[in-house]
Amino acid sequence: MSTSTETNAAAPSAGTSEFDRDTAVTLREPGVYDADLSAGWTIIHAVNGGYLLALLGRALGHHLPHPDPFTISAHYLTPSVPGPAVIRTETVRTGRTLSTGQASLIQHDENGAEVERIRVLASYGDLDALSDDVRTSATPPAMAPVEHCFGASDGPAPDLPGSSAITERLDIRLDPSCVGWAIGAPSGKGEMRAWFGLADGRAPDALSLLLTVDALPPTSFELGLKGWTPTVELTTHVRCRPAPGPLRVSITTRNLAGGFLEEDAEVWDSADRLVAQSRQLARAPRG
Repeated sequence: MSTSTETNAAAPSAGTSEFDRDTAVTLREPGVYDADLSAGWTIIHAVNGGYLLALLGRALGHHLPHPDPFTISAHYLTPSVPGPAVIRTETVRTGRTLSTGQASLIQHDENGAEVERIRVLASYGDLDALSDDVRTSATPPAMAPVEHCFGASDGPAPDLPGSSAITERLDIRLDPSCVGWAIGAPSGKGEMRAWFGLADGRAPDALSLLLTVDALPPTSFELGLKGWTPTVELTTHVRCRPAPGPLRVSITTRNLAGGFLEEDAEVWDSADRLVAQSRQLARAPRG
């Protein structure tokens, strides 16, 4: 991953990277889009929820009159699998500064029956039209410099079942305090912090932030639990358009109870701005 002081002239622009190709949608008829869920974004048993959120976010961005996701809430109904999908969108309301829409992602099961995988409700606006007035007590997460953090190639791969194809498309450098799970010594704290970027160097934007909030290893790993942590519901707020350069992501869990846990994420850009926030409810690993 490049730091904010480095340049990468070969980095792909939005629209030419693997992320853009794999989140592309094709208009079939008004409000209906065809998509293909890439196997390159799978983790353990299913297609990653952040990738799916970005895919539906792109469809809604085409359908609604405003360009940028401000808030998007997704309910994950059944696990998505690589292959064809249909996204059906609907405008709920259009206003001067915000428009609201909903979308569902549909796939077919082995018998040809339609199965709804995800349903989202979102409000879109124009991030460039937002006020510059910022009053916040939030501060960027304390993290080691990127050169002192750990990527996928810096140690043995954790023993997890299923696919880890998504790791080849991400450049994640975990803070040293959050890597105990990878060597069998989890900290017991529900925390993950990392520098984040796409592996091909594509600059972050409002759409890719929908992936970013759900791209790190789950906090349950640092609680000593391994396995699939499926998202039940995920709400993301995009606060401003991120500056070029690496992102810093902090995710925390304060309460695992009844077989479920929450994850609160903050994403900070290279200009030290809080660019996205999210909360999700997930099912804790069962073994």
